[in-house]
Amino acid sequence: MQVEILTIGDEIITGHIDNTNASYLARQLTALGLDVKWLTAVGDQASDLRAALDLALTRAQVVIATGGLGPTHDDITKKVAAEYFNSSFVFVPEILQKIKAAFEARGRPMPKVNEDQAMVPEKARIIENPVGSAPGFWFEKDGKKCFFLPGVPAEMKAMCEQTVFPLLKSYGQPRREKIIRTIGIPESTLFEQIDNFKNLERLVKIAFLPRSGGVDIRLIATAENEEECERKLNQAVQYLQQKFSKNIYGYDEQELEDVVAQLLFQLKKTVAVAESCTGGLLAHKLTNISGSSDYFERGVVSYSNQAKMDILGVRAETLQKFGAVSEQTAVEMAQGVRKISRTDFGLSTTGIAGPTGGTPEKPVGLVYVGFADAHGAYAKRYHFFKDRLLNKNRAVMAALNILRKELLKLRHNTD
Repeated sequence: MQVEILTIGDEIITGHIDNTNASYLARQLTALGLDVKWLTAVGDQASDLRAALDLALTRAQVVIATGGLGPTHDDITKKVAAEYFNSSFVFVPEILQKIKAAFEARGRPMPKVNEDQAMVPEKARIIENPVGSAPGFWFEKDGKKCFFLPGVPAEMKAMCEQTVFPLLKSYGQPRREKIIRTIGIPESTLFEQIDNFKNLERLVKIAFLPRSGGVDIRLIATAENEEECERKLNQAVQYLQQKFSKNIYGYDEQELEDVVAQLLFQLKKTVAVAESCTGGLLAHKLTNISGSSDYFERGVVSYSNQAKMDILGVRAETLQKFGAVSEQTAVEMAQGVRKISRTDFGLSTTGIAGPTGGTPEKPVGLVYVGFADAHGAYAKRYHFFKDRLLNKNRAVMAALNILRKELLKLRHNTD
């Protein structure tokens, strides 16, 4: 069943707010096995909304519209929808009582303008709003369903979960989805290294989704029944696991710091970090996980050379000979923070985040990540791009991945 999502409001088409409603609806409807084919945004003009409904109902079996159900002058959706489906309005006392009760609960009198929200299209079926005042409604005509919901995200989500999704669930095709999260390999290389790509596509629909620091591989399997979906998806996942075992760090909603944290928990190891170019972002990521005090001892932001020497014990001659952005300095930073914190591991970052500060020898985007443990220390060189925030994030992802690999080696050796 093909679906069109229609988002209504001048604030959407002018870019003043993000269209989060469309993103949410697309994800949830796709997960139900429905075929979301079109996302349309339209402003608060009656003629534009009528034209959008005309087009949507010629090509989709289900239309879900959000926005324009409030009580103010620019909320035109209810009036246009009633006219479009040749419906008069009817007053529903129960809705008015609910609206009044909501205002009373907040200790505020109900403005008279809100009384209009108790007027609903007579031919429509009401969608109760469990968290707000404006009810939704839906029409069915010639076998097609057209839902109208408020634009307030919390209200729209609650109404979908309570009413709309249960109504549509039976129309979905059996479907399974898996996200495989990779790091350290470009999108183009992933594609090139998949043998018999067409054979894999017979099992699943594949999409490569680049993100900061890595690439997600999204797999979607559809079939006549749940068991066949599961079989096709598992077969595709197993193939990619064998092909890219060194680059896969997690699945679905897992973040790299989640994976690293679980390994640290399992192995009962501790880490401390010394940061220059990342300015505390690495420590932030490592402490995003509940219980991180079990493995995270401290983070040092040693931005200046003096801080590197005073706190971490980086030698003055190292800084003078090789500079702050160097393999040698990254190694001494990792060793130093491990020494003063008495942890199992030390991690460090030093680089030129940009967009200024680069030289021909050390351009913007040059980053060194250092690692130290009881057996030694090393640093890896990376060359990112010219965007400061992206470079900081990529450096952190690189550092977390180094720690992940070292933890996996340790786990393998102790199994």
